[in-house]
Amino acid sequence: MTSAGTVDDTPPAGTGPVEAPAPHTSPVLPQDVLTGPLAQAVLERGPLAMTVSDPRLPGDPVVWANTAFTTLTGYTLDEVRGRNCRFLQCEDTDPEAVARLRAALERGDDVQELLLNVRKDGSQFWNQLAITHLRDADGQVTHRVGVQVDVTAEAVGEAARTLELSLMHRTADRLELLARMGEELSRHLEFGDAVDALADLVVPRLATWGFVAMASETGHLERVHVVTADPAHAPVAHALGTQGTTWLTQSPRVAQTLAAGDDHVPMPMPVDVASLPSRTTPDELRLLETLGLGSALLVPLTGRDRVLGALCLVHRDVDGFDREVVVTAAHLGRRAGVLLENVRLYLAERDAALTLQHSLLPVLGDVGGLDVAASYLPSGRRAEVGGDWFDAFVLPDGAVSLAVGDVVGHDLRAAASMGQLRSLLRASVWRGDRPGEALERLDGLVRALDVADIATCVLVRWERTPTGARLTWASAGHPPVLVRLPGGHVQGLDGARSTPIGLPPVRPGTTPEAAADVPHGAFVVLYSDGLVERRDRGLREGIETLSAALAAVPDDATASQVCDALTGTLVDEHQEDDVCLLVVRVD
Repeated sequence: MTSAGTVDDTPPAGTGPVEAPAPHTSPVLPQDVLTGPLAQAVLERGPLAMTVSDPRLPGDPVVWANTAFTTLTGYTLDEVRGRNCRFLQCEDTDPEAVARLRAALERGDDVQELLLNVRKDGSQFWNQLAITHLRDADGQVTHRVGVQVDVTAEAVGEAARTLELSLMHRTADRLELLARMGEELSRHLEFGDAVDALADLVVPRLATWGFVAMASETGHLERVHVVTADPAHAPVAHALGTQGTTWLTQSPRVAQTLAAGDDHVPMPMPVDVASLPSRTTPDELRLLETLGLGSALLVPLTGRDRVLGALCLVHRDVDGFDREVVVTAAHLGRRAGVLLENVRLYLAERDAALTLQHSLLPVLGDVGGLDVAASYLPSGRRAEVGGDWFDAFVLPDGAVSLAVGDVVGHDLRAAASMGQLRSLLRASVWRGDRPGEALERLDGLVRALDVADIATCVLVRWERTPTGARLTWASAGHPPVLVRLPGGHVQGLDGARSTPIGLPPVRPGTTPEAAADVPHGAFVVLYSDGLVERRDRGLREGIETLSAALAAVPDDATASQVCDALTGTLVDEHQEDDVCLLVVRVD
């Protein structure tokens, strides 16, 4: 060092002999540097620690130091004089800061630098060092003046603030990742899609590559999705994911993770590369080595009562995972496990409800020789199914009963209520009740027996005529039946409307009904409101859209073709409600 904290080419302190004091004739500054007793007293007794070195002598030794310097460092003047102040350095001194200091001094530039130095008693302090060059009349450097200020309190405080900000930033990143994961998994109602979304979101943020592996209830791995943070290695990750699960089932660490208890603490460990050839195929090993094998962090995906799978993060470096990544991964494992379990439970409940609902819906066979088609489409976004239903059957007198209804609600109760209402309405119509009478009887039973909350229904009696058919209908709060006449004109069967089933009637008395004749070649369309109504489209606008789609079908289309055309036009993959559609062609 050329002054306090600077460097020369002599060996570091503690690695070679201590230098002998350089020849010195006076403990005070030469007169060409310091003149007058007052100035000398100010420098000697001032509050700033100061040294003066002579770069013209070998090693740029200290030739003077004031009392503040000896107080700051603990070294006496005799211990300092004749030595380069490099002895104040320690193992923790930043070598880059030392290199910058040395380069400036070699250029002859004044310089300031913050260095971590050590006192005689071994305690460390942050030294804000400033070195100024003194020159003679010819511009040659004669001495270097070093001023040292102990800024430990400020440096430690700044470091603490920096650490606090860093921790706050990392915590915010962790919370943001957890929130994004919750949103992403909630978007997927298929289990496989949710598993893939978890890996796609988490792995690139935390690791070089990794995977999510899910286990069945018996503990066998049934799905693996491999992801890499490097787009260039995406084909490699895909190839590894299609290799099956043998390379995982042979891993003892994967088995331990799947069997982990509530007290399991995930910790990163070096990948056991030596054992891989014995438990992988040559192709699998080649793919693993291409992705990188440094360290791995295995985190159990824990549901409410068991481990559903494992999240494995792999880094190409042996020490690639810091503490924050480990903490974040542990949080993700607990949160993701519950979310994935929710998706699985949703699917189980939805399958049960769909099975119940489909078991209650009729299988259309020969309905009095009519050309009839029906479609039931469950909601694509709800975790439950609704109470939509349709019915079509031949009555004892040869007429045909057509009905579409909708029980309010989207759960197993709604599906069960739908089955009861359909059976009650069938019984009423079979005994000979007209449409208005049947809906009135159904409303009374519902309110008396608490069969369902609220339901809508349209009931049509179809009777053949020489010119086509006569329709008699009644509607309990349901969207109107549409009739497409030959040539494309569409009209609604309005009128004969009453309040929904389960609500008190506005005008107590007989439920109204109406009748109309339709010609050969016409199509009669009954539907639930899920076909026409959604968030971005009101009921009236939806009925207009349905009417336009119905008008566009060809005159010679079959009922099945019309049914497909209408659902194709009005139903999308994000439908919010169940859809029920019944189409009859007047032959």
